[in-house]
Amino acid sequence: MDAARPATADDVPAIAELAAELRAELTPMRGGHVWSRREARAEHGRVAYRALLDDPNTLVIVGTIDGVVVGYGVCEVETLRDRSLIGTIPELFVTEQARAVGVGEQILDTLVSECRALGCAGIDTLALPGHRAAKNFFEGAGFTARAIVMHRALEP
Repeated sequence: MDAARPATADDVPAIAELAAELRAELTPMRGGHVWSRREARAEHGRVAYRALLDDPNTLVIVGTIDGVVVGYGVCEVETLRDRSLIGTIPELFVTEQARAVGVGEQILDTLVSECRALGCAGIDTLALPGHRAAKNFFEGAGFTARAIVMHRALEP
């Protein structure tokens, strides 16, 4: 049985391991080298994820199969200049062995429900240009592009 629920301190070691998997998967992809140095969380160990649990503007959700954490999602809620709220999902990851069974969808649905309950005007997330599966996943959940970041590498 799979489920999604708010993360607890007991989940932090599993989340930190999944975050390392996320970095290892995305960094070599097209756009991943810059992502790993710009958008990826600078601190991604247990201390960093434990701190997120205490941040009132951050939601951390885990996805489980038979009680074992196999995925996680982070959503940061930000106040915009017009005082409305927007959620940003910088991390949503399910370990490869647990994909395509609905865990990611449950994590995302939970984050969306929480943002809706908080009164967010919308939710942003990011998909690397080489990660077709992520793009399809988010489009399937009703996300559309609202901006496209263009980049020109100047280093070899």
